[in-house]
Amino acid sequence: MAKNVGIVAIDIYFPPTCVQQEALEAHDGASKGKYTIGLGQDCMAFCTEVEDVISMSLTVVSSLLEKYGIDPKQIGRLEVGSETVIDKSKSIKTFLMQLFETCGNSDIEGVDSSNACYGGTAALFNCVNWVESNSWDGRYGLVVCTDSAVYAEGPARPTGGAAAIALLIGPDAPIAFESKLRGSHMAHAYDFYKPNLASEYPVVDGKLSQTCYLMAVDACYKHFCQKYEKFEKQQFSVADADYFVFHSPYNKLVQKSFARLLFNDFLKDASSIDETSKEKLAPFANLTGDESYQSRDLEKASQQVAKPFYDAKVQPTTLIPKQVGNMYTASLYAAFISLVHNKHSSLAGQRAVLFSYGSGLTATMFSLKFNEGKSPFSLSNIATVMSVDKKLKSRHEFAPEKFVETMHLMEKRYGAKDFVTSKDCSLLAPGTYYLTEVDTMYRRFYAKKDKDGAIENGMVANGH
Repeated sequence: MAKNVGIVAIDIYFPPTCVQQEALEAHDGASKGKYTIGLGQDCMAFCTEVEDVISMSLTVVSSLLEKYGIDPKQIGRLEVGSETVIDKSKSIKTFLMQLFETCGNSDIEGVDSSNACYGGTAALFNCVNWVESNSWDGRYGLVVCTDSAVYAEGPARPTGGAAAIALLIGPDAPIAFESKLRGSHMAHAYDFYKPNLASEYPVVDGKLSQTCYLMAVDACYKHFCQKYEKFEKQQFSVADADYFVFHSPYNKLVQKSFARLLFNDFLKDASSIDETSKEKLAPFANLTGDESYQSRDLEKASQQVAKPFYDAKVQPTTLIPKQVGNMYTASLYAAFISLVHNKHSSLAGQRAVLFSYGSGLTATMFSLKFNEGKSPFSLSNIATVMSVDKKLKSRHEFAPEKFVETMHLMEKRYGAKDFVTSKDCSLLAPGTYYLTEVDTMYRRFYAKKDKDGAIENGMVANGH
């Protein structure tokens, strides 16, 4: 049996085009601080006409294989998590097979998983379970989370974003799953969904979505604690994990969610927190669940109590989500990457608890343990390979007017056929794939910008 199965290597890609939230506030006529303080966001990435979830996936997978020196024949399972529908039948995974065709590896299991922002976690669990199972053939699993989060004009638009993340899964991993420590909550809700297949935009009930998210946090934490007590024979509280990583539609919700964990600890065992905190939370001890989700006073008090813990255990995970925005399936793992980027030198021996949420609704809380890992899969090398700072610094800021213009073009192009893009790859880094055209049969063609900035051979939906 494979031991210490988990994440062996990671890479991330997000578009080089972005808009500052402060500029967007002014452009939208929103009150000052609505997006930056109210939502807790700094900047938002978005795809232009030459990028989409497929091009981002091709870029991140080819980058991971190349940077870590992985032979494409060494991949035995490939799963994609996404909620961005490009085709109602053909999976994004099939497009990625073009990267494996050249070396003759077509023996790769797995397809796409989709349920709002949870698809990446479902894909990850599938790959981890495969390596831990009797079906494992000794090769690596590869998980790709890719999404472009876009909203119609209005209050939800600043909660967009775009990215693709690739996670290599195998044994003896520097980031190992504590597989038994996993608590899920699944239910039926219409909080965010995409019923209109002619549009990329979702239908969102913002207030309900926030309540569903917090309810899921509570339920998953309860189940997680029960599993911990069952297998570790002791009670679990916030003190038992070094870091907490949340799916991040916007940062303010992450702050509220972490504060809920402290409130849950208080309700379960008041002695687990100090006297001052106890006094602050005591007035809310008898609220019903529903009342507690609507109580602004509880929200404030619990966030005050949680602040020092938040700064230590959550804040290091917030860099990319605040800078890039909501990346749907990639959002949780971008927060996790922020943690590895910020703390790689001190993570060995520590535990991170992750919370994944997908509207509609699906959620899981699960645990990962870090160890140093051997090169090229050491935590410090993973941080170096991802080069987060460099990617963030080399972006190009668009004026809000230009961003809105791009959104209008993308709206028109959604689900369309028989068009050629500008093929303008001047802003893209070498090694980036981009969309060149969609033909009369809806087949999509991609090309790769090579190291000299010229175009390498094109790729088509069904072969080169």
